[in-house]
Amino acid sequence: MANTKEIQNRIKSIKDTQKITNAMYMISSSKLKKARTDLENTEPYFYTLQVALARMLRHVPEMEHLYFDSREGIKEEDRRRGYLVITADKGMAGAYNHNVIKIAEQELAAHPNSELYVVGQVGRHYFAKKGVPIDIHFQYTAQNPSLHRARVIADKMLENYENGDIDEVYIIYTNMKSSVVVEPQMIQLLPMKRTDFAGVPADVFHEEITMEPSPKAVLDRIVPNCVMGYIYGALVESFCSEQNSRMMAMDSATKSAKEMLDDLNIKYNRARQAAITQEITEIAGGARAQRDRS
Repeated sequence: MANTKEIQNRIKSIKDTQKITNAMYMISSSKLKKARTDLENTEPYFYTLQVALARMLRHVPEMEHLYFDSREGIKEEDRRRGYLVITADKGMAGAYNHNVIKIAEQELAAHPNSELYVVGQVGRHYFAKKGVPIDIHFQYTAQNPSLHRARVIADKMLENYENGDIDEVYIIYTNMKSSVVVEPQMIQLLPMKRTDFAGVPADVFHEEITMEPSPKAVLDRIVPNCVMGYIYGALVESFCSEQNSRMMAMDSATKSAKEMLDDLNIKYNRARQAAITQEITEIAGGARAQRDRS
């Protein structure tokens, strides 16, 4: 059994760690609340864009556009895919980063003719260590998602798609289903599919709409904003999922620390009691020896 000094040192070390995990839990809780508020404040704008786009596609179903071009003339094995992978800038968030990276690795293995775009230090370091080439990365985006940073990413994705460098654009991120469930998923950003907007409800149905100067020009402005909205939503959802995962991990660590402290306190009391008993035994033995000598 360890002596009381060793047990006291372990108790102090665990208490210090417990303070850190509890502080990280509180910080993640605050960041999660702020991120959810930001997302709720911007959702109406991007939802209105989707409604407007759905109305346009309903009224001009025959219109062709680059952003809806599936490029059927390109064979499946020749298609260049661009994957935007959103990870965190740091760990200690359970399996949050691992789950996203796992999907990305599976996609890259199935489609070698792909380009990888990574958000977050964890993802960049992981793929760099594996020797996977990263075509571009976006610094300081995972920890502070904003509309500006979403626009920078969207502009790059749209530029590569319009230039023909990539034929399809996908985003791999983590969706926060609830406070206890986060789920990694992959969605296709480009080319867009008309069927994706078929179920978008419109508050008011107009028999006739006018698009100036032309339907194509209107789409040229609306679609990039929609893509930016999807990316911003994914960034915020990923950030919320990261904070939620870190909260759960830190809460579990804090509870484990409490259990370890309870166990160590019992061991400390037993060691202290054993030491006291040993001292009493030695005193009693000494007193008995003195009596026998006299």
